[in-house]
Amino acid sequence: MLCRNPADYVRETKKDIVPVQRNYDPDLHPFEVAREYTRAMNAVKMERIFARPFICSLDGHRDSVQCLAKHSTQLSLLLSGSCDGEIKIWNVAQRTCQETISAHNGFVRGICVIPDGTAFYSVGNDKLIKRWSMDNYDTPTMTIVGKHVFTSIDHHYKNAQYATSGENVSLWDEQRAQPLQSFQWGADSHARVKFNPIETTVLASCATDRSIILYDTRQSVPLRKITLQMNSSTLAWNPLEAFVFTTANEDYNLYSFDIRYLQRPFNIHKDHVAAVIDVDYAPTGKEFVSGSYDKTVRIFASDKGHSRDIYHTKRMQHISCVQWTLDNKYVISGSDEMCLRLWKAKASEKLGVIRNREAETLEYNDALKEKFSHFPKIKRIAQQRHLPKHVYHAKREHKTIRESQKRHEANARANSKPGSIPFVSERSKIILKEEE
Repeated sequence: MLCRNPADYVRETKKDIVPVQRNYDPDLHPFEVAREYTRAMNAVKMERIFARPFICSLDGHRDSVQCLAKHSTQLSLLLSGSCDGEIKIWNVAQRTCQETISAHNGFVRGICVIPDGTAFYSVGNDKLIKRWSMDNYDTPTMTIVGKHVFTSIDHHYKNAQYATSGENVSLWDEQRAQPLQSFQWGADSHARVKFNPIETTVLASCATDRSIILYDTRQSVPLRKITLQMNSSTLAWNPLEAFVFTTANEDYNLYSFDIRYLQRPFNIHKDHVAAVIDVDYAPTGKEFVSGSYDKTVRIFASDKGHSRDIYHTKRMQHISCVQWTLDNKYVISGSDEMCLRLWKAKASEKLGVIRNREAETLEYNDALKEKFSHFPKIKRIAQQRHLPKHVYHAKREHKTIRESQKRHEANARANSKPGSIPFVSERSKIILKEEE
């Protein structure tokens, strides 16, 4: 006896779609893969058609943007500091500047917001540390005069402490005008200091002697030090992996390290054609954004060696700072021509409300693109990017240089005594020295 459930084929209301019975037996659908391949091809083409990452430009600074800071509790608030000593508080949702503060004489070197979001700190070339309330921007609530120029500042993720870098790395308490302790290990000065968001007692700094130094606030001396071939501009900790950090280097690459094994980086991220200035992780920890002196912003997957996307405009100059917003939807860049730019983290993503059926279609298309991602035509379309002319030619030149170096090394090895020129992996060449 045949039995059918009316719920399988009867609409609940007249506005519903008529349910359709489907038999997913593969023997009944011999052309399923061919249809899915065509859909994947259409999906990847549509993705490139709708790839419009640039959203808006935030104008108002009168000098180059030097640093950016996200607000710790409000998604829409952003703080930026420029080379003329001004700090601006932006409402990104409304695309307006809420407040302008004349904070320092000279460059604003760093800004950090305390965890509860009620105040923020700033440092500048005038050797001052200033604390500002988010309720009253007229005058700083506290001013500390330092002994040297501060280059950056970062706040502890839980305690009422913050760290500054300059001639040394100093740990401060919010209630005291003198540092709790200072760390020094052979470097003249330090460019950047960052707290670990998970192991909150650990922090790292980039020094001017090409080294990266790790510290523990519970100890009085630094933990470990590695020296690279070239200088590192900054670093960023992975927000979900306590042992992983990525450093932006002046040799055009980014290096990801595991602090448990610092003899070599576990990944090298290539594609920039000039010194990398800044890097920031997405809140998911799976991707990060980098800004370079080559006037481009690139987005990397944390486990891949090459960027998945590149953002650029004709007017954008050297990138000085980048940030990834805490809702994982946007990327913000600051550059030399006094503008902040807001980009979509996923270039083809649709902004605004998405209906359920549309969301299901997008998920289906993403699954198809992933399934057929290694097919040559789909792979070529997905990776196609239009590069600025100077980046395109520099990339070809660097490729020629690398091939020439490999050829020179191979010829030297072929004409030398066997074993006299050992094979050294590219990742092992990066580290010159490790100290404990």
